[in-house]
Amino acid sequence: MNNPWEEIRLSDYEKHMSLDSVRQLQSMNHTMKSQLEAYDVNTAMILGIAGGNGLEHVDRKKYQKVYGVDINADYLTAAAARYENLSGVLECLHIDLINRRELLPVAELVIANLLVEYIGYDVFADAVRRIGPKYVSCIIQINEDSKQWVSDSPYIHAFDGLEKVHCQMDEQGLTRTMAGIGYTLIRKEIDSLPNGKSLVRLDFGL
Repeated sequence: MNNPWEEIRLSDYEKHMSLDSVRQLQSMNHTMKSQLEAYDVNTAMILGIAGGNGLEHVDRKKYQKVYGVDINADYLTAAAARYENLSGVLECLHIDLINRRELLPVAELVIANLLVEYIGYDVFADAVRRIGPKYVSCIIQINEDSKQWVSDSPYIHAFDGLEKVHCQMDEQGLTRTMAGIGYTLIRKEIDSLPNGKSLVRLDFGL
């Protein structure tokens, strides 16, 4: 069975996420700038890169390599085309994190924004363990209404299949899981969004 993320068109995803009633694309772009700048590292891996939102903040003087990982090959093609200026730094990797984590290379920083919700705590922890970063920076979505975790929009039905793989998140669960593999919470930020949703940034260090 295909992962539902392989069936969602990038245009539908980005149009939905950037609506004024959603504003997640804008929020994550702002946060990724901070994520990329926060730590003294020169390699990073972005898990669930989609179309490359936020890659304009990659500093070629700082980063020798940035890996962009996604299960949807079309997303990776779009990201590489949009950011040709990062040639030699950006390497897009078509990897199914649920089934092929052994393909993940090593990186000093892992960024995973709205990703853990779709693979679960344990799979994410195992991916981090294999990558071996010094720092991990995540964004998870917290919903006041657990039944309506996708904001209403003209594109909402593009996401119907995600119910099969979505896991409800809470910061305590992620923090406990990360502690189990040796990582301590070192930073927390909350960005309140429309429709009773919040994006919570949680950074972990060894």
